[in-house]
Amino acid sequence: MKKELMDILACPICKGDLVLNIIEEDEVEIKSGTLYCSQCREYYPVEDGIPNLLPPDIRE
Repeated sequence: MKKELMDILACPICKGDLVLNIIEEDEVEIKSGTLYCSQCREYYPVEDGIPNLLPPDIRE
């Protein structure tokens, strides 16, 4: 996931802003981490460079 995506990503539930927590990154992209919505208090994983923005109830 490129950091520039943060300009357009929003919470899929409330459309609020997301906060990025980076766990692993390289020179090009974020490999793993989380996206957090403070309004919904939900976390969305970033795994293998791909943000999973499915609502929590259908994610698994």
